[in-house]
Amino acid sequence: MWIQIYQTKRPHMSLPSPEKQAALQQRMASLGIRDKDLSETFVLGSGKGGQKQNKTHSCVQLQHIPSQTQVSCQKSRSREMNRFLARRQLCEAFENKQLGKASPKQQEIDKIRKQKKRRKRRVNNTATPPEKS
Repeated sequence: MWIQIYQTKRPHMSLPSPEKQAALQQRMASLGIRDKDLSETFVLGSGKGGQKQNKTHSCVQLQHIPSQTQVSCQKSRSREMNRFLARRQLCEAFENKQLGKASPKQQEIDKIRKQKKRRKRRVNNTATPPEKS
């Protein structure tokens, strides 16, 4: 008789580790974001995932009431993971406002836009042949 034993180090649900949650709480405290200033709503998810995804309220919409900053997250099927990710996005948005610089994601988007603009100019310059006199 064969007995198969599965050893898992983590639970099946994708949850952030307690260390990451504590680090996020410290980051929020350093930015002056309090939990009572946050308005949190859960809405129906959309997109791939089938019927289960469309029936669960796993999409998190987070709003910081004093600054009217809004963030929504639907990256995971887990509500708790989406709550964690939404709070992290809110912290990034606050840091970007305070420091006055774009987030790494926005920097990447701007970089791609510049590349496309350059390519478009290059194509436009080579597409029109010089006039013969």
